[in-house]
Order: sequence, then structure tokens, then C-alpha cells
Amino acid sequence: MHHFMKRIMFDYTKTILERVSFDPVLFCKELEKALKMLLPYEIEQLSDWLLSFTKEKPELRQCLILINK
Repeated sequence: MHHFMKRIMFDYTKTILERVSFDPVLFCKELEKALKMLLPYEIEQLSDWLLSFTKEKPELRQCLILINK
């Protein structure tokens, strides 16, 4: 059950990030919030997802710095 909840949280995070991707400032804020909640292995998965998601959105790439903090 716990793992299931974490999975929902992870998918929810991706949904939020997709929804705010029109605004780099909002995107960075939501990413920062997500990084506080997710586990290290989830952050790794999110990082992989973000790399492909931001491929066509260079304006969002700056937010990826947050992951390496």
C-alpha cells in the first residue's frame, strides 16, 4: 500500500509539472516542492523524465539545476 501511495505521488508530481510547464518560474517552484517530498530513487526517475520532457522546452532546462543540489 505504501509503495502504491508513493507511486501516485510520483505520477501526480509529473502531472503538476506538465501543467505548469508553460511558465518556467512556476515549473521551478513546483519542482523544488517535489524534490522535498520524493525519495532519492524517485528523484533519479524524475530526473530522467525531466531530461526527455524538457528536450523540446529549453526554457525549462534551467530548473534542472535544482536536482543536483
